[in-house]
Amino acid sequence: MDTPLAPDACYLALKAKDARFDGLFFTGVTSTGIYCRPVCRVRTPRRENCRFFAHAAQAELAGFRPCLRCRPEIAPRAPRWSLQDAGAMLAQQALALLDEPEAWPDGPPGPARLAARLGVSDRHLRRLFEAEFGVSPVQALQTRRLLAAKQLLADTALPVAQVARLAGFASLRRFNAAFAAHYRLSPTRLRREGAAGAASGLTVRLGLRPPCDVQALLGFFATRALPGVEHVQPEAGRMARTLALESGGRRHTGWVAVEFEPGATGLRLLVSDSLREVLPRVIRRTRAALDLDADPAAIAAVLHARFPQGDGLRVPGSFCGFELAVRAILGQQVTVAAARTFARRLVERFGEAVDTPDPLLTRCFPSAQALAGASGDALGALGIVRQRQAAILALAREVAEGRLALHLGAELQPTLQALRALPGVGDWTAQYTAMRALRWPDAFPAGDVALHKALGVAGEKNPARAAEAASQAWRPWRSYAVIRAWAGLG
Repeated sequence: MDTPLAPDACYLALKAKDARFDGLFFTGVTSTGIYCRPVCRVRTPRRENCRFFAHAAQAELAGFRPCLRCRPEIAPRAPRWSLQDAGAMLAQQALALLDEPEAWPDGPPGPARLAARLGVSDRHLRRLFEAEFGVSPVQALQTRRLLAAKQLLADTALPVAQVARLAGFASLRRFNAAFAAHYRLSPTRLRREGAAGAASGLTVRLGLRPPCDVQALLGFFATRALPGVEHVQPEAGRMARTLALESGGRRHTGWVAVEFEPGATGLRLLVSDSLREVLPRVIRRTRAALDLDADPAAIAAVLHARFPQGDGLRVPGSFCGFELAVRAILGQQVTVAAARTFARRLVERFGEAVDTPDPLLTRCFPSAQALAGASGDALGALGIVRQRQAAILALAREVAEGRLALHLGAELQPTLQALRALPGVGDWTAQYTAMRALRWPDAFPAGDVALHKALGVAGEKNPARAAEAASQAWRPWRSYAVIRAWAGLG
């Protein structure tokens, strides 16, 4: 099934190597049997030899293999938003859940389990997938697993059996069979031909769509960076931090480092060997934290008229949703500098020590379990007032006991309701957490004082209501409007 995008327009984007369309469509070349990203640097094929697909799974279903040069698996993913077509929205949500390892801690779901999560029958979900993407949920999942494996084979020296397991295959035999059937070569042959990654260790390359204001993005993190946890160099395009993830009853601690390429066309992600067992989740968290899957053209179409200077801005996310929520609570009604001071004290008192090659990275942010076991007096000794003590302890207990999840796979509205139900947590904290931890593009902390000033409504009788009214024109990208408004204050 070809993409509904005009084929001639796709071909023009292909000829121009236009990075704005990266991940929005793929080109299958009938003369080679290969499918590529629009930014592929090989010689442009003849128009009559090109077929265009909206998704990699469509290209693979049509018999095309992924290009070893432009590597479709590192393309930014294609967010699509609709306020009318409920079926399309459900299909897009299902596809997003398939791509979200945090939502399935015990392994990727089958169609029946995915359908149950969405509250529909698996037959209805199949119909929606066929109508929206031209492939079944099983085919979409298989493509995602194979592309994840291809990335690890090309970029790391991990054993093939470990690559198969991390990509979600139940056995090495099934992985080898699927790889041979789809790509017509063995995993070991791909590794030999992908000379870039054979000896590179745990280093992977990630793509993005320009424009991306790297200095503004990393500057946001640098202003809030916690000593011992984060080390950010906006001018150099670099960021490093400690990280801890729970998986299979084990806690994995280590570090990650990000280096943006010149011109912000992509980046290199370096991951400590101690995090290799959770590498797919680290990759996904990095993509979310740096907003690599944003579609700047679609966002600018809505926001440029009101915020013309912000077309390269991204919404800074979070490497850990729990950490983000705790820091949001600490930031209630105080300055960024004050919130950072409280968070630094929290790390020094409750953070776990971690070994890294960087002397500036020494501790992980406290776990939910560590803070759930803390006393109000211990938090009070750090200068945290009683209302925020209660909020942090309640949040930590909910997360530690598994009743509250703060990641991309979490359901939005139930999560917002659960956050607002915590003592001392209001709509500002819930919306801010949704914006940065849940990656909701339409979050809007209407009560934010700095936002009122930026939007010129601070003098209104009810500035939150005035800000909310003004924001309706910016749906569904209000999170990006907030970042642009804050940037305008600077």
